[in-house]
Parts: sequence; C-alpha cells; structure tokens
Amino acid sequence: MRILVAPDSFKECLTAAQVSSAIVAGWRQAAPDDEIVELPMADGGEGTTEILVNTRQGRLRHCQVEGPLGEPVSAYYGVIDDGRTAIVEVAQASGLQCVPESQRDALCSSSYGTGELLRIALESGAETIIIGLGGSACTDAGAGLLQALGANLLDQDGEQISRGGSALASLATIDLSAALERVAGVNLIVATDVSNLLLGEQGAARVFGPQKGAGVNSVGLLERNLQHFARCASAHGFEVSKFPGSGAAGGIGGALGGMLAAQIRSGVQIVLEALEFEQALVNADLVITGEGSMDSQSAAGKVPAGVCAMAKRANVPVIGLAGMVGSELQALHDIGLAAVFSIAQGPTSKADALSNASINLQNTAQQISRLVHTLR
Repeated sequence: MRILVAPDSFKECLTAAQVSSAIVAGWRQAAPDDEIVELPMADGGEGTTEILVNTRQGRLRHCQVEGPLGEPVSAYYGVIDDGRTAIVEVAQASGLQCVPESQRDALCSSSYGTGELLRIALESGAETIIIGLGGSACTDAGAGLLQALGANLLDQDGEQISRGGSALASLATIDLSAALERVAGVNLIVATDVSNLLLGEQGAARVFGPQKGAGVNSVGLLERNLQHFARCASAHGFEVSKFPGSGAAGGIGGALGGMLAAQIRSGVQIVLEALEFEQALVNADLVITGEGSMDSQSAAGKVPAGVCAMAKRANVPVIGLAGMVGSELQALHDIGLAAVFSIAQGPTSKADALSNASINLQNTAQQISRLVHTLR
C-alpha cells in the first residue's frame, strides 16, 4: 500500500512532524513493507512557517519581540524565494503557546509583537508576506499590530490607547498613514484557518475568547469593545467586520484585510499548494490526517478539511486520528473523511493525555494498519 500521512500539530503537545513520525512508527509495526510518504501539515497556525521554509528551502530568522502580555519573547519569521517572500506567524509572537494556561488574559493580551515581526519582515525587503493567524492569545482587533507598524490609535486626549482588547473602548481616532506607508507595494496574504466574522454569536470574542482566558463577563466586554473598534474604523473609512475571516486571531484578520488591504486566503490551501499535495495523491491508497481535537470546527478551514476535500477529488479515502473526537462529524464525512479514531486509551487526565500522545498515536496507528490490511 501507498500511504500519505498528513496531520496537523496536536496543539501544545506535538508538532505536525512529531505527530507524523509517531503515526508512521505505529503503522510500520504492523505493515513494514508499505510505502509511506510523510507530509506534515499546517493551516496558518503554529508550524506554518517551518513547513513552508522546509518545503521551499528557505531559512528562519530569529528575533526578540513583545509577547502577548508585554514580556519579551523569542520568535522567528521565515524567508523563502531568495528573500522575496516572508512568512510571519501570529502564534510565534502573540500566541497561546507564549502564555502559560493559568496566566492567559484575553482582555490584556495584545498583537503588538506580531506587528513587530511584520515590521522586521517588511524591513528585510520582502515583496510578499504571508501572515498565519492561527493560535492567537489576543482579542484586540489587531490594534497592537497596527501600532507596531506606526499607526496612531488615539483616545479622546490624543494619547495612544493601551495594549489589549480592554483598551479598545477608549479609541477615538485612527491614523494609519505611517502603517500604510510601510506596507505600500507589498503583497500581504493572510493565511487563516477560520472564516468567522469579527462580531456576533460566531465572532472573535464569543467563539474564541474563552480559550484565551475570557470568562462570561469578559466575553461580553470584548464583544462591545470590538463593536466600538469596528464603528471607529467605519467612521474613518475602513470596513473590518463583515467579511469572512475578519474575526480570525481576535480580529487581526479584520485589521489586515480591512485596513491594510491584505488578501484573505485559506491557510491550509496555501500549505497544500506548497507541498504539491494533489500530485502526492497520485497512486495513493489511503491518507491519514489528524489534529488534537476533531469536531465540527475541523470542517471549516482546518487541516483535516483541506486534506479530505482534496483527497475526495482524487477518490482516496481518509482516516483521521485525534486526541479528542467530537460528536458532530457529519460535515467532515461529507467532504471525504471515512472515519476518525480517538487515540485515548481510556479515561485519563489532560496532563497524562498530553504526555502520552506520541505512544498513543503509535498504538492507534498500528491497530488501524492491522485492520486495513486484514480487510484488503
């Protein structure tokens, strides 16, 4: 058999490459003679930069920027195509991975560090910059990012507003002239894994705020502040809330697409094209994909959705592996997922699930391999 192994990372646990290696190790225990092709994936979140850099023979450039809560963090961006294209990840500078779970604060977290990374990439002379939006810790409508690029976001007294989503309520005046000058002539491409709008029941605050540390009251406050930001933007001639992806990364998608004229694209499609995934499907018998949690959200722009859709067009079945499996999977089945299996070996704590993820992936992959070969 010819097997393509194309998973996303298991967030805060294993990189996509580590997930792929564990699946391959387990599969080979039962079927050592199968031809296996590893294609670790990403969808605009963490790992996107490394995958594109490795695929396109680029390099990483390391720097220190401001983290979500104002602390310095070590981050990197990627350069490919002889420096003509740069890749910046929100997750690197403003991501959940930068903040311990107990310290996450959706009201105070800022995208300023991502703006610093973007500014450095611009200063490197890149003609195209791909900005991956997954895994953010902030819900500040991209305000911090804009300020790092030189924008003036001022309160009634003419002072710069503070960092974080809670400060958006004080916004009165927006002057983007310096930021727009910085990005003039540069092709900005947003790689996103969600299509959520900025506001509303499926917006940035209500859907993603809780995973960033926002309680019920904080979610309501963030929603009102995002509404205020959108009204201010509209008064200055910018629409930041009504297009798909405007709610990505706590509203960074809205700022980039609505204020800096960035093109919004599916992150997984960008990666699939870079990896020439369609060509890799030729003569494949089976694809194995996965991510930390597979549920209804996985069908909306995540790695499993992109992999399943392309594999379905090639008539190649797809099996998914996940740490957690949701109950609403019909949307994934409709686009090509044959079945999904949880790697959990029984009731366990979150800490044990994370620490045993690699061996659990191996064990599950081995059992699936045995089943597949028995049925052939």
